[in-house]
Amino acid sequence: MNTLHLHHRAAHALCFTAVLLSVAVSGCRTHTSGPAADTSARPSSEAVKSASPALIEQGKRIFDQTPVYAAAYVGNKLACSDCHIGSGTVDFAAPMLGLAGLFPMYSKRAGHVISLQNRIQECFARSESGKPLPEESAEMHALVAYISSLSGDGEKGKPYKGRGLVKIPALDGNPAAGKVVYAAQCAACHGKNGAGVPPVLPALWGKDSYNNGAGIDQPAKMAAYVLHNMPQAHPGILTPQQSYDVAAYIHTKPRPKFNEAYKSY
Repeated sequence: MNTLHLHHRAAHALCFTAVLLSVAVSGCRTHTSGPAADTSARPSSEAVKSASPALIEQGKRIFDQTPVYAAAYVGNKLACSDCHIGSGTVDFAAPMLGLAGLFPMYSKRAGHVISLQNRIQECFARSESGKPLPEESAEMHALVAYISSLSGDGEKGKPYKGRGLVKIPALDGNPAAGKVVYAAQCAACHGKNGAGVPPVLPALWGKDSYNNGAGIDQPAKMAAYVLHNMPQAHPGILTPQQSYDVAAYIHTKPRPKFNEAYKSY
């Protein structure tokens, strides 16, 4: 089971899907709630078209191998694609498709309207357990170019149909039962100690995993992610209850602490 990546399953041509950024993994945004967004801040189609292929490709490299190409801002061994499978193109795995055009949007967690750049900064501070990318950094420009290149007509404000995570019943997870599920379905990839084998198989807990401020650290979001995407070799074989159980088990494990200095993200 690869809660966050395992091998990149679907190619962009197969058109997959959700946001770490859309909030797919974090799921903390509501496009229609909160203060009105300034639509003038959305990436324009002209801006997307003007991005060079080299810049877009650099953005994809950063997305797929974040600890290598954005090392100064990462505090663990996770890449963006560990949560946003298939380089951000897999449905219901927090895809980037159609995402850029939905920003700016109101963030319930931050308590204010945020830009796509802010959302990327949030991912670095939380899921990457690092620090926010400077808005004018080369890494930020490359990531925005790559994500925008996947957006199609998203600039019209129409969410991609595979955005975010699958719908899942609200259940209570049992960590003891989840330990059994983990041993049977997840440990072969992520290890008995949850350390994974970075960069191929991501850590689910410990120093190389996401911190406790990440959206995926919420059992309900983890369960929805697991239900649709895991185990990587046979996704969909777990029941909603098993998904909640294993998410509850993973939630009991130690991980880095979120830096409260970045709570505005």
